[in-house]
Amino acid sequence: MTKRIIVASQNPVKLEATRLGFTAMFPGETFEIGGVSVDSGVGDQPLTRADTLNGALNRARNAQTHSPGADYYVGVEGGVEDKETGLQAFAWVVVLSGDRIGKAQTGIFYLPEEVAQLVRQGLELGDADDRVFNRSNSKQQNGAIGLLTDDAIDRTAYYVQAVIMALIPFKNPQLSWSST
Repeated sequence: MTKRIIVASQNPVKLEATRLGFTAMFPGETFEIGGVSVDSGVGDQPLTRADTLNGALNRARNAQTHSPGADYYVGVEGGVEDKETGLQAFAWVVVLSGDRIGKAQTGIFYLPEEVAQLVRQGLELGDADDRVFNRSNSKQQNGAIGLLTDDAIDRTAYYVQAVIMALIPFKNPQLSWSST
């Protein structure tokens, strides 16, 4: 039986990362993945870990409201946080299904000052990357991580591990998990 997944985005990177994460965790199952454009309830560029997690959760919940009846809802939200050591970049993934929730964060990496200054001035990370690296729409391609690693890790690969980790409660339903 095919499971239906709704991703709270139409960004091909987030759709593919979701597909790869689900098929890695549940190799014997088949999935139909669709994307919907919904609001995150946070700023276009979340500036803290808490806002970023809240954005991913809001996206998953809004996708559930928008498209009821799916088996899973996935919210992926990228964010930054300014620390004394520099501007950190990361993303949160939230997966909802029934009364169960899974949450995971990607790894954290630091942004170069050329990008960080533009983000601090109000640009979204993808727009700042495009300006610094003379690209167009990099957030729907390899993203900051791909640009900075010369695609040793692209944005899709960067999100896949977080999708997999957010699926841990669904892979292990016999264990007790927080519902918040």
